Formats: sequence, structure tokens, C-alpha cells
Amino acid sequence: MHKLFGKWDFTEVEVKDPSIKGYVNLSPVTIPHSGGKNAKQQFSKSSLNIVERLINKIIREENNTGQKITAIRMVQDAFEVINKKTGQNPLQVLVNAVSNAGPREETVRLQYGGIAVPKSVDTAPQRRVDTALRLIAQGAQQASFGTRKSYVDALAEEIIAAANYDVKGFAMGKKDNIERVAKAAR
Repeated sequence: MHKLFGKWDFTEVEVKDPSIKGYVNLSPVTIPHSGGKNAKQQFSKSSLNIVERLINKIIREENNTGQKITAIRMVQDAFEVINKKTGQNPLQVLVNAVSNAGPREETVRLQYGGIAVPKSVDTAPQRRVDTALRLIAQGAQQASFGTRKSYVDALAEEIIAAANYDVKGFAMGKKDNIERVAKAAR
């Protein structure tokens, strides 16, 4: 039986949001590093493990570009912190955070003649997961940049805040802002 980093079990994690259930992959892996073997098809990122997708979002930022082993270690340490603070399986906390931090509604710009009009649209489930992971990674980057707080602690706090619907966290604040703009454009 494979456990993430040899500690956390995938079988006890459940996705409570039915809309993103098919887009959050919880296939058991010991170390989340596929080496890009799923990069052939258009929606193949759904077949990547959710932890590896978080790691891939972390290594997009300027300071960690291409340093996947370092990012894996940071996520592993952040999961340790999450486990200490919450007493729960950090995989379940991450899944709850992704479920909560993904915006359900966004705006698009429609052009009628020379006038651009914002229009509210529902967000696709794949995009909800992508946006949630990106906002969590961005929030951790901004919280740790130029401060004494380490990226590991910032990532753990951001995931916990998103899992608890805490609007003080970056990801939840951005999600609320996106949904507020969409509500005004209805």
C-alpha cells in the first residue's frame, strides 16, 4: 500500500464537492513526481495526483522555477506542519482547501460593437481546481516574500486558511473578490 511520503494514506481522503470529484486525482503515490508522462493529451493534468499539481504550481513562481525536488521537500514539510496544527490527514485538508478556494463564478468580456461588457459565467470544474491551486501557491509566495516566515509555514497556513473558509487567507480573499465581481456582472 502506497502512502504519500510514507506517512499519509490516500484511502481515507474523500472529495466532498461533487463538481470537482472527477478532477481531483487521489491515486496512491509515494513521491509525487511523474516526470511529465501525462503531458500528451489536453486534459491529462486531471490524471496527475493533486499533490503533484500543487507542487507544479509552486515551481511556476520565479524563486522556485524548475526546482521540483526542493518543492517536493517544501510540500512534505508543510504537510508535517498541517498535521501538527490540525491533527488531520493533510491530504484531506488540501482537498478541502481546493474545494473551498476555487471560484464558482467568473466574468468574461463580451464585445458588442465597440463596447466591452462584462458577463458572469460559471467556472468549469477543471479551471476551479487550477485556480484554487494557483491562488494557494501565490498566497504562500506573497506571505513569505521579504519576511521572516518560511515558505513552508506560509504554505501550511494558506492551505489551513482555505480549508477553514478563513477570508484572511490570500486564496479565499481572491476567490471572494472574483465571485463579487461576477455577481455584479449578472
